[in-house]
Amino acid sequence: MAFAVSDELLGTFVPIAVYWLYSGLYVVLDGLGMDDYRLHPKGEEEAKNIVSRSTVVRGVLVQQAFQIAVSLLLFTVLGDENGAVRKQPPALVLALQFIVAMFVMDTWQYFMHRYMHINKFLYKHVHSKHHTLVVPYAFGALYNHPLEGLILDTIGGALSFLISGMTPRTGIFFFSFATIKTVDDHCGLWLPGNILHVFFSNNSAYHDIHHQLYGNKYNFSQPFFVMWDKILGTYMPYTLETRKGGGLEARPVKLNQAQQTKAD
Repeated sequence: MAFAVSDELLGTFVPIAVYWLYSGLYVVLDGLGMDDYRLHPKGEEEAKNIVSRSTVVRGVLVQQAFQIAVSLLLFTVLGDENGAVRKQPPALVLALQFIVAMFVMDTWQYFMHRYMHINKFLYKHVHSKHHTLVVPYAFGALYNHPLEGLILDTIGGALSFLISGMTPRTGIFFFSFATIKTVDDHCGLWLPGNILHVFFSNNSAYHDIHHQLYGNKYNFSQPFFVMWDKILGTYMPYTLETRKGGGLEARPVKLNQAQQTKAD
């Protein structure tokens, strides 16, 4: 007797599995010695991050539990009572739905993310939790306060899904891709041949700028494009430079030496 798993369940749990598998890949790569491609020198994580990796794992699992609950609730409310599977649209429509969903998610996350920096109460009590990781790493991508996870990720994802009109089956691929992109942006490495860097200028170096003190009010865009930063004047360009002692550094173009010294 075959055991059928609905697209709704797959869309809920597959992105979570992708999160840990993809971030686990970066942990393995890091263990193989990626010093030449690090955006921060080895040892800086322990010096600057004020939470342990075990604390981060627990925090991410809590957020993912919230995501599961909201996702299942959404599909329960919107699902077909007869259990009918929606037919997949033509490829061109699928591509359009992906683009719309990416635009909606980017728009929602930009403005919510930026507001959490503007509002001192929200920054202090909610968003600052994510910024305890001054030196980002892959499986810390979703280390957020549960309220932030609900507002930015869960609600943002729901809006992307509903507005784009995608089916639950398409949602499996879209949310898995968004998860890969988010993990990649926090991986702390600049690996040669990374295909995501070819298509997206919002990447690990771009987001690393935002995690530093001098970039705290810039580069809010996530996880796909940088358009809102450019349109609204929060875009901080950077150059990728070889660091003395090995590795790479994303250095803001507009930052003078005095500012950099103060930030360091």
